[in-house]
Amino acid sequence: MRHRIVVLGAGYAGAHTAGRLARRLHPADAEITLVNAEPDFVQRIRMHQLATGQKVARRPLRDVYAGTGVTLRQAHVVAIDADDRSITCGNGLEINYDTLVYALGSTAVTDGHHVSGEQGALRLRDRLRELTRGGTVLVAGGGLTGIEAVTEIAESRPDLDVTIAVRGEFGDWLSDRARDHLHRVAAGLGITVHEHTDATRLAADVTVWATGFSAHPIAAAGGLTVTDGRVVVDDSMRSVSHPGVYAVGDAAIVAGPGGKPLRMSCATGVPMAWQAADAITARLTGGTVPSNHIRYYAQCVSLGRRDGIIQFVTADDRATPKALIGRPAARMKELVCAGAAWAIGHPTMLMPTRRRHLTPTGRTVTEPV
Repeated sequence: MRHRIVVLGAGYAGAHTAGRLARRLHPADAEITLVNAEPDFVQRIRMHQLATGQKVARRPLRDVYAGTGVTLRQAHVVAIDADDRSITCGNGLEINYDTLVYALGSTAVTDGHHVSGEQGALRLRDRLRELTRGGTVLVAGGGLTGIEAVTEIAESRPDLDVTIAVRGEFGDWLSDRARDHLHRVAAGLGITVHEHTDATRLAADVTVWATGFSAHPIAAAGGLTVTDGRVVVDDSMRSVSHPGVYAVGDAAIVAGPGGKPLRMSCATGVPMAWQAADAITARLTGGTVPSNHIRYYAQCVSLGRRDGIIQFVTADDRATPKALIGRPAARMKELVCAGAAWAIGHPTMLMPTRRRHLTPTGRTVTEPV
């Protein structure tokens, strides 16, 4: 009987995990199933563009994984039982697994307007289209999501009165060079910035919430050990409570450089996927589980379509004095986004495929494909 690997969620982390496992494991010994609620891969890092009416390419997952050996199941996961190693989906589908990769990501912490997913971005797009000249838009939250959303809206709709509200100072984690540029761009786009707004009341026709994300409650309900809803994993991305379960991306919490939990982002989710896939492969084929070297290099921030910031950071995500700004940064940010989408669309082209047989004795057999 083949070893059953099930990956839940086809965001950046889940999609990369499935593709990497397909390159690593021999199909005669392992079957890989990818479960996702939607038929397409959604470029989540472009949702602020979708919200302003721009076209964002969709990638049908069946095309992405055609010929890879990955079986795609379109279904909405409603429950898991980590003790019973079973998954329940909304369409009545029941799936059993030997190894589970939990990659259901995160969602907005509000039912209001947001850009955390495609449906939310489309609702916001429709609402913005209803606003006439002089309409007011407030973005609540001054992190990367809030900054990208407010600048995109202000650039695409100069007829609107656009405001951002932040708890501390606008861009206070950035280097002096990057922060000064952020303030110049915001002023040039006509964005009103409200700082230290914990007890401030602000009115707007449309409020866009960018105050954070929360993990889906399915993991906790399924018996996995979680912190703030995120599955607690070790350096190999394996659950500390259930060794048959791995978690990656926003759904997992793991210590990064300096002991701080890795933040929710595409920049950490993809390396987590690689780490999990390689650890699963090693354990199933008798190999050596690789060391965890996940770290930060830069924060890439779009400021509309013509401007941006590439803030270089330390391994533990603290800003260095170095930052690329302006159009060169915008071009680099676009290359990063386009490259991430290309990698999802070509899951078998990122490295030579060497599919290993599962060997109970620990002996690894490889076959070039």
